[in-house]
Amino acid sequence: MQQVIASLSGQFHFLDLPDPDEWIMPGVQWGRYEHPLTPAFWVSQAWMSEDAVQGGFRLGRSLAEEVVACLLGGHGAPAEIGLAAFRRVCKELRRNDSVTLPSHVLEEILLEPLSLNGRLVRYRFARQRAKYLADALEGLRYIDESMFDDVALREALCLLPGIGPKTASWIVRNRRASDQVAILDVHIVRACGLMGLFPEKANPAQHYRDLEQRFLAFCSRTNTRASVLDAVIWGTMRNISGRLMRLLVDGTISTVENHSPHKAGGRKCLAAVVHGAIGPTKEDREGERLQVEAAQVGLGHLVPIPA
Repeated sequence: MQQVIASLSGQFHFLDLPDPDEWIMPGVQWGRYEHPLTPAFWVSQAWMSEDAVQGGFRLGRSLAEEVVACLLGGHGAPAEIGLAAFRRVCKELRRNDSVTLPSHVLEEILLEPLSLNGRLVRYRFARQRAKYLADALEGLRYIDESMFDDVALREALCLLPGIGPKTASWIVRNRRASDQVAILDVHIVRACGLMGLFPEKANPAQHYRDLEQRFLAFCSRTNTRASVLDAVIWGTMRNISGRLMRLLVDGTISTVENHSPHKAGGRKCLAAVVHGAIGPTKEDREGERLQVEAAQVGLGHLVPIPA
């Protein structure tokens, strides 16, 4: 057995997990929780994040606003830019007391530069997204969300222009804090591939629902809320740099000085980085920088219990 200790709301809490070598499902072992990217790591992270999502995941006040948020925030748009565009569009919707806006009005809104952290940025593909959004909001008039369960609502949303299963699942998860759907974006797919949960070249565009069922089965067998696990994986993976990911996956550190790889023992080495066991060699100066980055993305606060 493994035991995780976390300080939550000023009190210590304990989570017991199976031994690292035990199987969760075919092809997926628990692994050690203090080794990032293992199933045990993600399950413990989700457990520690339960309180943080008690307020839910909603970005908008209505289903229409949630559609705006998720349609503008997906398709490769950086999250921060998508949220800034969402706020601007919703401000206009509320000002007009409307759930729809014409495509040309939405295009004008999206073409205007957005202020983000003191600088002006542009929203990409404004014309295309404006057309999708206008048509989706118009089609939303014919969807009564009270008539659908979570999965059925996701399928209904998939019929709207510009909305596929990932975006539709995102809308449903946010709107209902649903654990019946999964948002399989690139970060989730990569993390699940590294766990052995998804095939190496998993393609959600072709096999979304099959992959989703594997993800939901994993959540069921680990007693983890799918909505929380999805959010935790996304929030962590999107902030891991390429160099830290290389250390996590193949155990190499590329130094700034000569770019020569330094074998570091993969996940076990990252555990050493996280817990401050990196020495003073030239390569390990890069390791020290990775230690700081690891702490910034939340990889350094688990408390290991010796066997």
